[in-house]
Amino acid sequence: MTRGDRVGFVTDERFFWHDARDAGGPWVEQGAEMETPEARRRFLHLLGATRVDKLLHHLEPAELSREDLLRVHPTDYLDRFKELSDADGGSMGDYANFGHGSYEICVLAAGGVYAAVEAVVTGGARSAYALVRPPGHHAEADRGRGYCLLGNIPIAIQKARAELGVRRIAVIDWDVHHGNGTQSIFWDDADVLSISIHQHQLFPFESGRISEVGGDGARGSNVNIPLPAGAGIGAYEYAFERVVAPSIDAFQPELIIIASGFDASGLDPMGRMLITPEGFRTLTRLAQDLADRWTDGRLVFAQEGGYSRFAVPFSGLFLLTELLGIEPPVPFGDFEYLDDLDDQRLNPYQRERVDEARAAAQSSGAIPG
Repeated sequence: MTRGDRVGFVTDERFFWHDARDAGGPWVEQGAEMETPEARRRFLHLLGATRVDKLLHHLEPAELSREDLLRVHPTDYLDRFKELSDADGGSMGDYANFGHGSYEICVLAAGGVYAAVEAVVTGGARSAYALVRPPGHHAEADRGRGYCLLGNIPIAIQKARAELGVRRIAVIDWDVHHGNGTQSIFWDDADVLSISIHQHQLFPFESGRISEVGGDGARGSNVNIPLPAGAGIGAYEYAFERVVAPSIDAFQPELIIIASGFDASGLDPMGRMLITPEGFRTLTRLAQDLADRWTDGRLVFAQEGGYSRFAVPFSGLFLLTELLGIEPPVPFGDFEYLDDLDDQRLNPYQRERVDEARAAAQSSGAIPG
């Protein structure tokens, strides 16, 4: 298959039923949490309105077993989550609230990511996108964090390694927040390369530094690229050129998975970056180049963050049209001016931060010296 051939797409109505509960606290008035279904629903609706959904190969989420979950999360964590979910909901960690029935939805979301992985690995699709909810890249083995309750990508990776014969897998996380969950779960695993490009010290505040390079026996398997707030596509392209691509080239993966957060958008309320739908299209092209080089084009995207009801639908549309090998059928409307901002260009301070990340990756062995 070549680019544009058979792009898989996974979603399910039940993903939009997950309740992240209202936000509030002492002296903070109760209000709707940022993580709501709306932005992702609008992504799905825009695919339908533009008829791009007709060009996709639709997949069903896989049914996961308890054993599949236990490869990542311990028994006591799963039992506690299920108990609270069967009652009235609760919390599994900081900013990890949920309502009744969310356990089953989270398992379904992880199954959605695995379905995308399975289709790509077995040849049912060349690339695939899993529009799942809730996200998963902040979930650690024994606690939820940042709207994430189960590690969607880690669960899919471990099942693929156990059942599909895939050994070396790379994860590129371009969500605006650090992919702490993926990092922690694979900290001591030299066969999973975790790369996170994120806004420096956004969330979680205590993780995502360039010094976090992997545990004993897996040094160089974790690469962080913390960018200063305000970075545009120029900084991201430079990060790919100087850090992401050389790390992937050295690792030589059999599969690449993108933790696809759209909250690095210039319109997102949860970040301070400047990526546009056209920018996400560019990043997708760069990821495809790496997949063509090492994985015979096998590339999977798993939905993570993204909270702008304006930017998320167009970001997803532009990404998928790039995978399909077609031009976006509609423009980004009144927000296209964002592509022409001076701050889209790489500046010296951003260059310095990326070069520091490259030096750390060279020191750890992720990039050959």
